[in-house]
This record gives sequence, C-alpha cells and structure tokens, in this order.
Amino acid sequence: MAMLINGLPGDMVPALDRGLNYGDGVFRTLQLRHGRPWMWSWQYARLAADAARLRLEAPDEQLLLDELMALGREHALAVAKIVLTRGQGARGYAMAGANAPTRIVSVSPWAGYPAAYGENGVTARWCELRLSLQPALAGIKHLNRLESVLARSEWDDAAIQEGLLLDQDGWLAEGTMSNVYLLRGKQILTPRLDRCGVNGAVRDWLTSHAADFGLKCIESRLSAADLIDAEAAFLSNSLMGIWPLARLGDKTWSPSPLLQTLRQALLQQA
Repeated sequence: MAMLINGLPGDMVPALDRGLNYGDGVFRTLQLRHGRPWMWSWQYARLAADAARLRLEAPDEQLLLDELMALGREHALAVAKIVLTRGQGARGYAMAGANAPTRIVSVSPWAGYPAAYGENGVTARWCELRLSLQPALAGIKHLNRLESVLARSEWDDAAIQEGLLLDQDGWLAEGTMSNVYLLRGKQILTPRLDRCGVNGAVRDWLTSHAADFGLKCIESRLSAADLIDAEAAFLSNSLMGIWPLARLGDKTWSPSPLLQTLRQALLQQA
C-alpha cells in the first residue's frame, strides 16, 4: 500500500487526531484504472457534500486527483481511499479546538471481483443488526462505521457476498457495503436515506441517469416484503459497480437483461 498524509509519504497520524478519537471525518473508497479514478466527478461531489454536512473543508479537487494518480499510476487496477478528518484537537468534543484537517490518500493493488458476481448475481442474507436512526448523519460516509463492522461479523460463509440491513423501525436501508434497489416495471425503487444509511456515488449516477433507460428512480420507504416481491433486485457501490441479487434466503431471481444494460452503461463511465 502506498500512502500520503497531507501530501507527504507516511502511515501514521497523531494520537490526538479527531478522526481517531471521535470518528470525526468522512471518506470515500474508489477504483483506479491505470491510475485514473473511476467516476471521479461523482466521487468528488459526494466527498465534498459529505464534508460540508460535517462542516469540514474539502481538499482541492485537482490536488486529490494528482495524489491519486501519482500513487496509482503503476497499477492497472487498484483500490484508493480518501480519508478527511477534522485534524488534531484538544480533549473534548468542541470543533473549535481542532487544527487544520488531516488528508489521507492511500492506494492498494487490487484484483477486482469475480466477473460472475456482476453477470450472474450474488447471494445475500439478512443481518440481525438494525441501523440506528440519526437524520443529522443520514447519507454521510462518515468515519464511524461500527454498525457495518458488527453486521459484517455476523457471517463467515464465503458463498454469501453481502448482508442486508433494516433500520430500527424495520424499513430496508442498505447493505453492509452497498446501496440496494428493487426493479418494479419501469421503476427503480431504492430506500430513502433521510434517517440512516450511506449515499454512494453509484447511487447518485443511477438516480441521475435512470431516465436514459426509460426508467424512473424513486426513493421510498421499502419493507423486506417489498424486496422479496420485486421483479429483480440489485446492489451497488464504487468497487462492485452493479451486482444483481440472485438469492436471498429462499428467494431467487433470474438474471435481468435490463440490469445488465445498466451495469454495462455504468462500466463505460469515465
């Protein structure tokens, strides 16, 4: 792994960094293809929006792009991560005590996922953990990901690729590492993220481009039964792209040509 901390090679942050002490920051994980970040405009827009929600100043876009490309240029395919924290601060929660933000950019070589996941679909399970409700943080990819960590610890079966999460009121929210969608006729339904969950860059792309495929993307309160009754279902994030959902418990779905059309269109994005 190659890493820059505030533009300099390194792999350590001060013990007083608020990202370490309070999870006070945001991050994005993305693909690099021959050093260039995939879907960069969408990724940076989400990073900047999440930072603004926490009253953090987002790094200059070109600066981040230059750092990503410098670290990833030797790899045909790599995983990059951008972490932005509020920086070092005195003891206590007050933001006023923080210094300049800490910027961490790291790149690791990556083999990608098996092609079959995108072509034939994946298997998911329901998680027992329920997501807490906090509208002030809903949608943000902040640094406190303990709910996802605990949910992902619920299984170690390699045949299961993802776990799906309901919120405390029993509504469908997301996967441990993905956004989730239902296909119903000419509609793509995806959970509202106004009370919990993470809004991903691919989700933004789907919301903006659904009409290009004769579809309407609708954010809605969705139940577990809604998912089971769907004509098709799929998952997304910035590494997987789009994965059709093939099995969830006793429910199975056949491959959907429409989902493959969406998947291929997404893969062609710069």
